Amino acid sequence: MTPQENFNFINSYLRRVSPIIRDNNGFIDKYMGDAIMALFPGQTNDAIKTAIAMQQAVAIYNVDRINSGYQPITIGVGLHTGRVMLGTIGEAERMEGTVISDAVNLAARLEGLTKVYGSSIIVSGEMMFSLNNPISYNFRFLDKVKVKGKEEAVSVFEILDGEPEEIRELKLQTQTDFERGLLHYHSQEFAQAKEYFQKALTVNPEDKASQLYLRRVENFIEYGVPPDWEGIAILTEKY
Repeated sequence: MTPQENFNFINSYLRRVSPIIRDNNGFIDKYMGDAIMALFPGQTNDAIKTAIAMQQAVAIYNVDRINSGYQPITIGVGLHTGRVMLGTIGEAERMEGTVISDAVNLAARLEGLTKVYGSSIIVSGEMMFSLNNPISYNFRFLDKVKVKGKEEAVSVFEILDGEPEEIRELKLQTQTDFERGLLHYHSQEFAQAKEYFQKALTVNPEDKASQLYLRRVENFIEYGVPPDWEGIAILTEKY
């Protein structure tokens, strides 16, 4: 796209999703190109409802884009909960407000993981455990990861309610096989894990999480497991 086309596209997208944040008791800290950093000072449920509604708004936006001859887009949302500080940075001639904390950095890393696991919404374990009624959402456990720049592993979950209906149904249909595969994976029973991930992929061949685990178990079957392996994925890149 030309610079003008880029501006038109970004503003067209932001006009559709930004009001959703405010409607769910959030506020926007900053825009970073086509990315949004938003905070929800009330309930964590507000953030998840927003993420789902944003995905639904993008689905409607894509209908308009396709009808106008443009390519459809996808977005990924990463959510985490924790203490933050909202303040001012800069110097006398140029200052701006921003939010800084370890929780902010982790939320950004989780957003990047949506590309790795093929998810529309990824939340941390802390986020899931802070919900009053997590079973009101369709979700599945994805992994336990150490992201770049962090020493502590974090559990990550995928919220399925923002997915297109056909993708959501396929992931729910294969959830039992996926979870059984995970159980065998963490028990280092890789041959059995491989069977379950293959079963999941037979029904849902585009499931990136199952593809990822299948590659891992095949690698462990062929080359063995490192002596210090704890079932934690160590991600050395920013995504």
